[in-house]
Amino acid sequence: MCTGTCSRFVAGGLYPLALISIICNIILFFPDWKVTYAKDGYLTEEVKYMGGLVGGGLMVIAPALFIHVTGKKGCCANRCGMFVSILFAAVGVCGAIYSFAVAMLGLINGPYCKVVLMWMTPFKDKSDSYLKNRDMWGLCTEPKNVVEFNVGLFSTLIVCSTLQIILCASQMINGLMGCICGACVDKGPL
Repeated sequence: MCTGTCSRFVAGGLYPLALISIICNIILFFPDWKVTYAKDGYLTEEVKYMGGLVGGGLMVIAPALFIHVTGKKGCCANRCGMFVSILFAAVGVCGAIYSFAVAMLGLINGPYCKVVLMWMTPFKDKSDSYLKNRDMWGLCTEPKNVVEFNVGLFSTLIVCSTLQIILCASQMINGLMGCICGACVDKGPL
């Protein structure tokens, strides 16, 4: 496969993943689909880090645009463009790693919720994981179904960021190949 075609393939995969990451992070601000929790500051701490919005979203969308433009020239992308695409892909890897780390922390620590009369993170620093014991999920009385809400969205962010890391890393390899070996050039009919 030509380095330009590969770049377009990578960028095409990064666009929806970045969009999903942004949407997931925005939705995390509205547990139980209500604005009041965000307005009153009753949000899981990791949501405020905006890993999906900044890391998996903006830090991946910008490289995806450049990688797409690099590949847009078809099989005639120049060596300098391919070299710069390595740098942009590295930014994408960093963003995806940030998104992955924040989402993983969100899963490990669990949601910020109301337990009886107090707001707290009830599953943080526990010896046994709440993820393995669904009976513990009932501790959170408000927002309704916040554990399922956070687990679903943070898990989605983990999957998206993992795929983003793979795609950006493959673009780094593709860019290196295009930089060292040169881009494929369509010679046309002889």
